Parts: sequence; structure tokens; C-alpha cells
Amino acid sequence: MSVERIAITGGTGFVGRHFADLLRERGHEPVLICRRVPREPRQGRVHAIGLDDADALASALTGCSAVAHLAGINREIGEQTYQRVHVVGTRNVVDAAERAGVRRIALLSFLRARPDCGSAYHESKFAAEEIVRRSSLQYTVLKSGVIYGRGDHLLDHLSHALHTLPLFATVGASQPPLRPVAVTDVAKILFAALVEGRLAGQTVAVLGPDVLSMREVATRVGDAIGRRPWIFPLPVALHRLLARVTEATMKVPLVSLAQVKMLAEGLCEPAPPCDVLPDDLKPRTPFAAESIRSGLPCGLATASD
Repeated sequence: MSVERIAITGGTGFVGRHFADLLRERGHEPVLICRRVPREPRQGRVHAIGLDDADALASALTGCSAVAHLAGINREIGEQTYQRVHVVGTRNVVDAAERAGVRRIALLSFLRARPDCGSAYHESKFAAEEIVRRSSLQYTVLKSGVIYGRGDHLLDHLSHALHTLPLFATVGASQPPLRPVAVTDVAKILFAALVEGRLAGQTVAVLGPDVLSMREVATRVGDAIGRRPWIFPLPVALHRLLARVTEATMKVPLVSLAQVKMLAEGLCEPAPPCDVLPDDLKPRTPFAAESIRSGLPCGLATASD
């Protein structure tokens, strides 16, 4: 088996770390591209460069057979805007990959990313998809909803919040469902696309096997940490108001308008419709006690683990 060198933008981020671990486990070499060198760098090359430096990106990608473009933001902070990160950044990554002779690219996008929907996050993610699809590279676009696992936003934030104060406000009373997907399942799909050359030219929906309301998600996380939360609905309008206030007043907003839109719409169906994963790549990990506990921050699982 030949060793593949795979570049990962957002290589020290949540999904990037898990994908890099899988590459190492299977005998391949991850090349991590990130804005800052991690405090505890793992085995492999690390390039501390931003997505706005096309020349540095081309240099970092030289010798790589593929790139997993995982870098992204879910809220705008200062100069880190959706346009700058998702659109301009993706264009720079694609241009650099083409210059460096990279063969394949996989983009991690958002399940409901689409044009003309009134959300800068959704629209910028779709624009990134189009840049990748129009490139000369063999591409795969992964449209995913909520990804969970050790180091994520869902389990980390929810478990800490419920451990501190067992209250949870859902976005609206209708409770549109979502299908959380385990990060280990996402990493396997990325591996299939970038190392095995599968899913070429496809845009695939990446969804977990369980269809759950946010109430059910919070209840299952609460069970895993030994807390029974009091769950109550708040109107979508109040969540939007809270998002506007925190985005205007906090350096790291408590909640963003994009996140409110995601939960208000539900995260079960891709928009627009896209390809279906083959059976052997469909995520199978249930959002259940074992997978939740394995993804919890250290010290927050129940003593029965």
C-alpha cells in the first residue's frame, strides 16, 4: 500500500483532528494547515498559515495527493467573515491545489447550504461548494448537519451547560428534527473520497441514523452526565433577538443568527437535494449512551462509565 500525503485545512479543528488520527492509524501522512501551531502538535507536518495566503498554501500542498478542506466558521468574529473564510478562502485553497498538482479535494459543507435564502452563512457555504465543483480537481462535497464527538460544539457546550444549570430552551415549539452524525463516520467518508478515490464528482448528504428532536438530544446528553434537564420552548423570534444582541455585544457570541436558522429549519434534509451515500459508507453510529459518553469532555460522564 502506498502512503498518501493528505492536506487538511482546519487540521487542528474538531473534524480535522479526527480525520488526521484516522489517516495515521491507516498508515498515511496528514499535513495540517491551520492558523496557529497547536500547543501539543501530533506526528505529522503542520503549516501555520491562513486561507488568505495563496502562495503559502500552494507550497504547503506540494507533494500532497489530496486536500480535505474542513476550515470554516459558524459565526463571524472581526475579520473572520463568512465571505472571507468560506468564499475567498475556498477559492484560494482550490487555486493553490491546482498549482501544486493535487488530484482530489473534499469539501465539508453544510446540509442546508443554498443560495438566496437570507442567511450569509448558508449562502457562503453554497458558494464554496460551487467553487469546488467548478474546479479541475476530482471533488467530493459532503453536506452535513450536526457532527458530534470528542471536542465538538454539541456535546461540549450542552454537557457543560446542563451540568451547571439543567435548563434548556429549544428553538420554537415545533421542534424540527435533526440527525446527529458521529465524527468517526464523517472521517471514514473523507477517507473513502480522498484516499480510495470514491464518490468522485458527487455531492453527498451525511446524516446519522437517528431522527431526533432537540428535546430528545438534550435529554440523552443529560442522561449521560446524570442530569435531568428542564426543557422548555422559546419562540424563534426570541432566539433571533438574543442572537442579534450577542453578536453585537460579545466578541464570541453566545448564539448566532445562523445557528438559530439551522435549528428552526431542522437538519434532516439536504438543500438542494443531492447524492445518496452507498450503503457501506452510510453513518451507522447511533446517538446513544455509548457514543455520547465517548464524546463527552473529560470528567463529565456519569460514574457508571
